Amino acid sequence: MNLPDLNLLVPLEVLLAEGSVARAARRLRLSPSAMSRTLTRLREATGDPLLVRAGRRLVPTPRAIELAHRVGLLVQDAAAVLRPAGKLDLARLNRTFTLRTSEGFVETFGPALLERVSSAAPGVRLRFLPKPDRDGAPLREGAADLETGVVDATTAPEIRTRVLFRDRFVGVVRPGHALTQGTVTAERYAAAGHIGISRRGLDRGRIDEALDAAGIERRIHVVVGGFATAIALARATDLVASVPEKHTRALWAGLATFRLPVKVPPIVVSLLWHPRLDADPAHGWLRERVRATCDELVDRDAAGAPAGDSAGRP
Repeated sequence: MNLPDLNLLVPLEVLLAEGSVARAARRLRLSPSAMSRTLTRLREATGDPLLVRAGRRLVPTPRAIELAHRVGLLVQDAAAVLRPAGKLDLARLNRTFTLRTSEGFVETFGPALLERVSSAAPGVRLRFLPKPDRDGAPLREGAADLETGVVDATTAPEIRTRVLFRDRFVGVVRPGHALTQGTVTAERYAAAGHIGISRRGLDRGRIDEALDAAGIERRIHVVVGGFATAIALARATDLVASVPEKHTRALWAGLATFRLPVKVPPIVVSLLWHPRLDADPAHGWLRERVRATCDELVDRDAAGAPAGDSAGRP
């Protein structure tokens, strides 16, 4: 598409407002000859003389009179576009943000996040979407404003990230399960029936790698795609769900938990977004609200956590 020279809009607006080449030149800090050349270019671009001689002064043509108001508005709009964003007015902010995250994150952190957001910006709505994979396309294409998850080699290099919290795996079982009694050794843990968790349907993960190092293999009876489903099955069966503790705390209320008897690398949960939203004041405000919510709940849980696990073992 061949666009006209948009740099001519400001001189056109000034010329039509001043009705004088000399006065327009002074406003634009140009020489009279440079302003005359600009008027020639404007006449060529618009196909109209714009200003014509009437005695000792210039008068606008009908086309110039028609353009005067329109070009003034165009210049004002362009100036507003190129001006830095003003101070964010949360009370008047009316916007919907889409977050791709897991069910566990919504259950655990969602209520507090909603309270933080709605109390400061009642016109803001949050839309939580499931995160069935680690595809970065929703962030790139604008289908999602934020994501939570683990950053790894599959994360697109341009994606911005910020660590929210570090998490560890715990075992979750129904009350009265055999593992709620006595010390949970690696052998007892592995011998129990287990729920595998994998969005890709894999039956091995980082817990199995940790058990391999101890020369032990656990028995996986079923594989599910998410933590919420695994915990629901553990609640109704004798199977063990091994899930991130902080990420899923709201999901396993009423169940028994225990620390895993093998060393599994911690999970680092991060906030992810596309760099095109870096300078968006409203988006930056929401990012800060997510971070503050996670900090508050994680710190509160840490302060109130017992020295051992919920079964009373060290």
